[in-house]
Amino acid sequence: MFSSSLRLAALALLPTTFAAQKVFDLDIVNAQLAPDGFVRDTVSAGGTFPGTLFSVNKGDSVVIHTHNKLTDPGMRRSTSIHWHGFFQARTSGMDGPAFVNQCPIAPSTTFDYVFDTAGQVGNYWYHSHLSTQYCDGLRGAFVVYDPNDPLKDLYDVDDESTIITLAEWYHVLAPTGQANFFKTGIVPVHDSGLINGKGRYNGGPLVDYAVITVTKGLRYRFRVFSLSCRPFMTLSFDNHTFDVIELDGVEHDPVPFQNADVYAAQRISVVLHANQSVDNYWIRAPTTGGNPANNPNLNNSLALAILRYTGAPAVEPKTVNIKGAKMDDSLMHPIASEGPGNLGSGPPDLAVTLTISQPNLPFFDINGISYLSPSLPVLLQLLSGASKPTDLLPSEQVILLKPNAIIDITIPGAGAHPFHLHGHNFDVVLASGATTPNYVNPPRRDVVAINGGNTTFRFFSNNPGAWFLHCHIDWHLEAGLAVVFGESPEENRSGPQSQIQTVQWKELCPMYDSLSPEFQ
Repeated sequence: MFSSSLRLAALALLPTTFAAQKVFDLDIVNAQLAPDGFVRDTVSAGGTFPGTLFSVNKGDSVVIHTHNKLTDPGMRRSTSIHWHGFFQARTSGMDGPAFVNQCPIAPSTTFDYVFDTAGQVGNYWYHSHLSTQYCDGLRGAFVVYDPNDPLKDLYDVDDESTIITLAEWYHVLAPTGQANFFKTGIVPVHDSGLINGKGRYNGGPLVDYAVITVTKGLRYRFRVFSLSCRPFMTLSFDNHTFDVIELDGVEHDPVPFQNADVYAAQRISVVLHANQSVDNYWIRAPTTGGNPANNPNLNNSLALAILRYTGAPAVEPKTVNIKGAKMDDSLMHPIASEGPGNLGSGPPDLAVTLTISQPNLPFFDINGISYLSPSLPVLLQLLSGASKPTDLLPSEQVILLKPNAIIDITIPGAGAHPFHLHGHNFDVVLASGATTPNYVNPPRRDVVAINGGNTTFRFFSNNPGAWFLHCHIDWHLEAGLAVVFGESPEENRSGPQSQIQTVQWKELCPMYDSLSPEFQ
């Protein structure tokens, strides 16, 4: 039933034996930052926003010494880090979500995230996965370069200068915003949109916009990361068309567009040919979502950066945005080496429908259940012997998956929710609002936007572990919009795919449980 490409995909999940190991130090610190000119306290990675950039090559493994130096009582002082998009084969404990894969890292301690990138390439990122902490600033980009990229003939430049991060920024601290959300039912509204960590808000100082410099005639691979907690951002470059060639770490055949909606946690690569007159051009990324009328500081049109050709004067552009073709995921198809359609068109081994409702504002239910973090991480429960629903606490929030099965997840439309599956990529076989499924060459990614119509995505259960599936609007996740998959329970404990457990990982829960509540 399964093709050779599917078997190869399964092998790709296994750690690379001869990978180079890259060692990093990451300080999680409180810092006063002002990316839009408004000074506020933050939780940051390395004291900057965006946080420290990680870049490695295909096949590398990493050791990231994560030092929790948080001291500010106004925000979370414990933390956990999710390495978004990495499969974490045999290292589910390094995936990061608090109380799914680990207990949080206590303040004044160090935890080593150790994992293999396992042949994955492309655009990934990292962020806190404890409550809504990443909305306070703990987010950054992670690039895995492929020296033998099969699409490298499409571009000339691909380096740190071509990384573009999109994010929104809040002037209110996340714990305060979350408390207000739970009281009023209104999701916090950001104050500004940022491109490469810079932006402006109504009435604020005239912060210098980020500048990206290009040379006429060259082709640039821009790696675009949405670090958003809530809104999606519509990326465009005045007077330029670009070819989209990657979705969430999976390279696709190039398709030209003039703008792209990039939802929270999604990443794309676009190739832009610098073929216009030597001048300055606006890069635009207006935000959409939430209740913008509730915040007079917000002006969506101020989410800007500058594309500056070498030789152009250092002035702001005067270009005008001309709307053109918007990126359509359904037109994107994985390149041949990615094995498009390798999950086939047959019926799934398991079909799961997740129906979203909101009967008790502001909290969300999925199939009548609002997700609450368990007191004991789901992965630890699996490793302790849980193998059937009644073994798990709370059992109704965990869906057990058998090994080597094709899984279809259908989410009926209920608002705009970007859903992310940990531990896997998936094929979007039925896009939101579509009527005909595509099993031949559907787009493959790890975050899909549910936009008002039934959406179905398909994946293969070849990666034992505990894996979150949740809305990546962080405020919605905190309000219960999530489930957990317990994949292949027995295989987590023994056999060739059993979990690697470090001594540090085993110590996290006792250390966290011993903390006073204000430090948790």
